[in-house]
Amino acid sequence: MIDNTEIKKDFAEIDAGEISNPSCDLSNVMSKRIEDFGFDDNGEKIEGLEYLKQSVELSEEEIELMNGKVRWKIDYNIMPIICITYTLQFLDKLSLNYAAAYTFSADLHLVGQRYSWVAAIFNFGYLAGSIPANYLIQRFPVAKFTGCMIFVWAILLIAHIGAKNYGGILVLRFLLGIMESCISPSCMAISSNFYKRSEQPLRMCFFLSFNGIATMLGALLSWGLGHATKSSLVPWKLIFLTIGLMNVAWSVIFLIFCPDTPMNARFLNEKEKLIAVERVSQNMMGIKNIHYKQEQIFETFADYKTIYYVLIGLACGVINGGSGNFQSALIKGFGFSSTESTILQMPTGAIEFGVIFTAGIIAVLVKNTRCIIFCLLCIPSLCGLIGIATIPLEHKWALVGCAWLQYLIGGPVILSWIFLNANVAGSTKRTLSNGLWFTFYAAGNIIGANIFYTKQKPRYHSGILGLAISYGGMIVIGVLYRLSLMWENRSRDKKYGVLTEEAKAESILKGFQDLTDKQNTGFRYEL
Repeated sequence: MIDNTEIKKDFAEIDAGEISNPSCDLSNVMSKRIEDFGFDDNGEKIEGLEYLKQSVELSEEEIELMNGKVRWKIDYNIMPIICITYTLQFLDKLSLNYAAAYTFSADLHLVGQRYSWVAAIFNFGYLAGSIPANYLIQRFPVAKFTGCMIFVWAILLIAHIGAKNYGGILVLRFLLGIMESCISPSCMAISSNFYKRSEQPLRMCFFLSFNGIATMLGALLSWGLGHATKSSLVPWKLIFLTIGLMNVAWSVIFLIFCPDTPMNARFLNEKEKLIAVERVSQNMMGIKNIHYKQEQIFETFADYKTIYYVLIGLACGVINGGSGNFQSALIKGFGFSSTESTILQMPTGAIEFGVIFTAGIIAVLVKNTRCIIFCLLCIPSLCGLIGIATIPLEHKWALVGCAWLQYLIGGPVILSWIFLNANVAGSTKRTLSNGLWFTFYAAGNIIGANIFYTKQKPRYHSGILGLAISYGGMIVIGVLYRLSLMWENRSRDKKYGVLTEEAKAESILKGFQDLTDKQNTGFRYEL
């Protein structure tokens, strides 16, 4: 077992407290049972099962010795790819916010609520693309599909510089929303293919915290391009062009270096691939099944926990749609200039990065705290909204501080993704659950972008109220979700008994057979 003191310098320190390999008994049970499994319900070979069969032949000492090395290699090769991808995607989303600080609205004649609709139409595209995107991620190799989508959205972003009017920018933003609807689910899928459930909170919080890096980078980029007075393109067009070209280059790098599964990861040798598959087998979810199963569709809609997921998605969307698209306008209304309002968004990135990454560390070090952290992260932002509504306008720096707190929405977002990745098993059920979350998230973004009315500036009372209700609702849902999972786990322990090594081996193999969390009696929910 890896010692905590040994790994203080990297991610492995956080993972050191968990059991990194199955016991010898588990391996023996697995080797006896695994021959009974080989093909799925469609008569096709189960993806990754051959590697699992070979992994049980390794000794306990080999698995223990190589586990840390394999995890480190996955971190070194996978995490930078996901983090950079997420940074560029969030830059795309922020590009409209930064463009609005310049002559974007005036040049395209976005009067009245037109800017709100330009902000919202992206989310209509995102809404339309969410479930199809999740289906395609299940059906095709996830990395190759994602790399192609990055390239297409990069071209669409560059095309923004050719927009001449309200109608043209609406079309471009709608198409951009469709293309980007696959990115977050793809990052979730890649994480679940390479990391154990116990390791995912830290990694997922880490890559989402790069939203903060994107905020700082975007604010600096926008501020710098705002001073490019000798260019033939106005600043807002330079913003779209620069970010678009960055994405074109990255799409090529992504396609070359990002693997779909541990089995085709070029940075792992054959023995390391066996360890990588053995590691994720403990999630009791298998690797991947490309077939859509009708019974899992029915189960998704019949599962009461789906209601929690979609309500959280809706609330997160309302908050993101409101604060993300109106942050510049909000700060500008406190008495700052256009360039000042963009540069003042840089600290929000540092706050977001630090808070979300710290939340991921706590979620791994202190077991069964994910729901608690989810609720706690909602409180500072809720207090910030109260401050925006009540603090006198002459205290503009206090108001800016309250506005900064709204960027903590990334914390509840990533924790809800962790809920989905850790607690929804069955490829079709997980795909549909993810699709529903992102669909309601997109709907929430549409609502959030349209509850801020220009006539109410600088307070935007209706918008602030809508965001406050969303945060309050998420706190209530977080508490109910935790209580529900505790009840589910206790009921299963009472009905089926505490997991033995034999039952655990059976559940791992059932995961490779694509059973859902409800069908797999050995599955226990992460709190």
